[in-house]
Amino acid sequence: MSNTLADKIKESAEFLRDKGIDKVDVAVILGSGLNDYADRIENALVLSYNEIPNMQAGLVSDHRGQLVYGEYRAKKVVLLAGRFHYYECGDMDKTAFPARLMVALGAKRFIITNAAGCVNEDFNAGDLMLIRDHINYSGANPLIGPNIDEFGPRFPDMTYTYNMELRDELKKRANEEGIELREGVYMMFSGPTFETPAEIVFARTVGADAVGMSTVPEAIIANHAGCEVIGISFLSNMAAGVLDQPLSGAEVTEAAQKVQNTFAKVVDIAIEI
Repeated sequence: MSNTLADKIKESAEFLRDKGIDKVDVAVILGSGLNDYADRIENALVLSYNEIPNMQAGLVSDHRGQLVYGEYRAKKVVLLAGRFHYYECGDMDKTAFPARLMVALGAKRFIITNAAGCVNEDFNAGDLMLIRDHINYSGANPLIGPNIDEFGPRFPDMTYTYNMELRDELKKRANEEGIELREGVYMMFSGPTFETPAEIVFARTVGADAVGMSTVPEAIIANHAGCEVIGISFLSNMAAGVLDQPLSGAEVTEAAQKVQNTFAKVVDIAIEI
């Protein structure tokens, strides 16, 4: 096996190119409730993460752990069906590796999806929220360590991580389809515990509208490389303390299944625009 992160990325990218992945317009990272979206790709190349050098599959039960490549909506698309979460390994290099690989393959746009807890009491469980900005409260950053200069600068600006023009167009197109999209700030905690009620009060105080355990590492990597980023959160439940009831992973999965058709339509639009 290769030693440096740059070598590992190169090795994995060459493996995928040899499999026929020669162009990537859009990389789509599928969060909870969207795994079936990968079935929309016809004549797709499907690879298990475990087949790809240096890749690891996560252990979350509703994440497939597959890379799906093909043409969809007149674009060359790679779908990453499942994540290797930071809380599963405590290693940001491993967590962000799939995003780095998409950059190496030339992806121009990232569509990053997730299920999140709703912090903003003006929003509702079941809403879809475009991410306007994020707060990284995970305690780590995927760019810590030697910078890979060919991917991006040592100190990347994060002011415009989530592309405003694409957000505006996506909201407009979704509204024409009768879909209301919220817009707000996503805050990443490390997990795997759900946040405490006190942590949710803190999150609201510092400006978060939703909380979760993913998305930020991929967005940082994509922004570092100058890619367009669209982030979409499904607000699966009201966060801890907003309602007087406990939270569970099963609740998140069940809620995501109810809105998956609408969620999928929004991702369709995000690919097309």
